[in-house]
Amino acid sequence: MVIVAGSMSATISAKKKQKKAVVEKPALVLSTSADTLSYTAGVSITDGLLPFLTQQMGVDTAYMADFVKGFNEVINANGDPKQKAYVAGMQIANQVKEQMLARMKNDFSDTPDSISDDLFFRGFCDALSGDTTFTADKARTVFMQKKEYNQKAPGMNFLAENAKKEGVTVLPSGLQYKVLQKGEGKTPQRTDKVKVHYEGRLINGKVFDASKRHGDKPAEFGVTDVIKGWTEALLLMPVGSKWQLYIPYDLAYGERGTGRDIKPYSTLVFDVELVDICEPEAAKAEVKEEPAAQKPVAKKSVKAKRK
Repeated sequence: MVIVAGSMSATISAKKKQKKAVVEKPALVLSTSADTLSYTAGVSITDGLLPFLTQQMGVDTAYMADFVKGFNEVINANGDPKQKAYVAGMQIANQVKEQMLARMKNDFSDTPDSISDDLFFRGFCDALSGDTTFTADKARTVFMQKKEYNQKAPGMNFLAENAKKEGVTVLPSGLQYKVLQKGEGKTPQRTDKVKVHYEGRLINGKVFDASKRHGDKPAEFGVTDVIKGWTEALLLMPVGSKWQLYIPYDLAYGERGTGRDIKPYSTLVFDVELVDICEPEAAKAEVKEEPAAQKPVAKKSVKAKRK
């Protein structure tokens, strides 16, 4: 028993030494100027790397030993094509998961359908393995058709239900409006510039813009310098009116959307108060012009007679 115990003890000790030997690094020897140049070059390019790894790539610094291990595997592979393919797969996986998939899933938020992670990755891998009945072109066509339907559907359903509500007027263009306050003033023309207070919302109620965000005064712009739905409504609104507009995507920002909040095919809701019609610049100039008798030329002529 003593021999066996001793043998087991020796084996365990040998394994510990072997494990320790694997993780040990050779002593650093910088015997020449080129050695120092090489080593310091490697150290210098790590400046700013840790923040990049943690903030941009989501690497936990507690696992830096694993990062170094992966780094060394690639370095020591010496161009092995199998290793290159493996590393490329990991790199592309991160891009697809963190960027492409995330963006696509966001495109389908608040729509009838959604993207399943598992099936998304299955389709990706099947395509690269040649194990799918969908060609890339066919898949793209089906995907885009479903994407367009899903992005249009919420707005179309909203407008269909909204049209049934009391007080809502539906115009031939598809624009809908509800009079919140009747105005008794003039109605703008296409060439006019107007003053308005407004608030714009998505159909889920999220406010994406409002005149109060830009100051207390009404916003000013030309009747035809805005989206089609606004122009159509302004040409019907007497000054003093306040309407709620329900604007289909094709009278708003269309198939592309705009900014971060307004996605493609978005139906929009606006509260619009027409405060006033701006006075034309030509009329302002006429008011500021002095009468002929008070012009400097007339004053000079009077002085000349006195001499």
